[in-house]
Amino acid sequence: VPATPFETAGASLGVAELEELLQREDVKYLSEMMNFPGVVFSDKLVMEKLALALKYGKPVDGHAPGLAGEQLEKYIKEGISTDHECFTIEEANEKIRLGMKILIREGSAAKNFETLSPLIDENPSMVMFCSDDKHPDDLVEGHIDLLVKRSLGKGYDLMKVLQCCTVNPVQHYGLDAGLLQPGDDADFIITDNLKDFNIRATYIRGTLVAANGKSMIGSVAEIPVNRFNATKIRKEDIAINSGNSDMRVIQALDGQLITPLRTISPLIEDDRVISDPSRDVLKIVVKDRYTDRPPAIGFVTGFGLKEGAIASSVAHDSHNIIAVGADDESIIDAVNLVIEHTGGISVTGRNDRKVLGLPVAGIMSHEDGYRIAELYGLLDRAAKKLGSKLNSPFMTLSFMALLVIPELKLSDKGLFDGNSFSFVNLFIAE
Repeated sequence: VPATPFETAGASLGVAELEELLQREDVKYLSEMMNFPGVVFSDKLVMEKLALALKYGKPVDGHAPGLAGEQLEKYIKEGISTDHECFTIEEANEKIRLGMKILIREGSAAKNFETLSPLIDENPSMVMFCSDDKHPDDLVEGHIDLLVKRSLGKGYDLMKVLQCCTVNPVQHYGLDAGLLQPGDDADFIITDNLKDFNIRATYIRGTLVAANGKSMIGSVAEIPVNRFNATKIRKEDIAINSGNSDMRVIQALDGQLITPLRTISPLIEDDRVISDPSRDVLKIVVKDRYTDRPPAIGFVTGFGLKEGAIASSVAHDSHNIIAVGADDESIIDAVNLVIEHTGGISVTGRNDRKVLGLPVAGIMSHEDGYRIAELYGLLDRAAKKLGSKLNSPFMTLSFMALLVIPELKLSDKGLFDGNSFSFVNLFIAE
């Protein structure tokens, strides 16, 4: 981190810091090489990091959405051994042929299980499961166990499924658990049957830690650590003067992280470009939380808000404040609610203002997880009442600033073209 040099981050995990970490026995791998253009084009800093992982014999997790052909071969040649960003079975099979293991991802926003699950039967030794970002209300329902259940429900062989979720990750990452071989810790689960696979008890090192859906692991009191220097924004901070051409607009897709570029004419009022809920063309804002600078502004389609706004300081990977809304007043209110709480997610509109504070680094809470799941559910439902048809509006919002996933994104420094890896203007003619 940061994923690219084109965004403001709270810190940089450089070569020296990585070497200190990779020397530790409890650090098992380098995760995840998101700057795939840096690998493909041999960026000096990226190559130094990869060389460190090779030096200490640690596998490297990948992140290569849509990468194929010679560029994919170069990416894998540099020692990157997994990918969780496959959108099609053809993409996954090409990566497997080149020796890469595929992590079938099923998160709150990005969902690839239905597309990629045939790999469980066809290449069980090259497949693992992951979530890659799950909201707390989804975690209450389950995690990897849900993918096991779905796999069995589709008729896949039990031993192949268990190989994907236990044997493969343990062997690939060199983990110290999971295989129940002589001398291993007694880490295991008890299930009621091998068809429905309902987990009744979980043991770690021979100790019962959960039973019948209840955890026996006690909470640990923590003091929040945070870096949050943003001050509240005003209407003039997010005003955009009208341009002379169509705009570059981000296309948000439900269940996907890729964001195609759309070209759309602006709605102009009083010589200012404003949100147009009737066409689902909404203003999107990213505000630097680390140094107090004016926000970057763009437009997005796909969120579907008819009124109000949502905002969050969970915005991968630098976690600046990001917001999208149907009008400037709601956007400002949503952003400022997050700033008031030094991190969090918020919903404004319909005479309603809700916020869930995230005081730990602006992205986590130190409160009870089940309580946070309940509060998040309230905000999720409030966002959908404003008109959003997205399955997970906040998770989708969090990826709109992730520059390494094509095609068009918005960082705190401006609108970013993920194909050319460069900043672009909002208006086509400029």
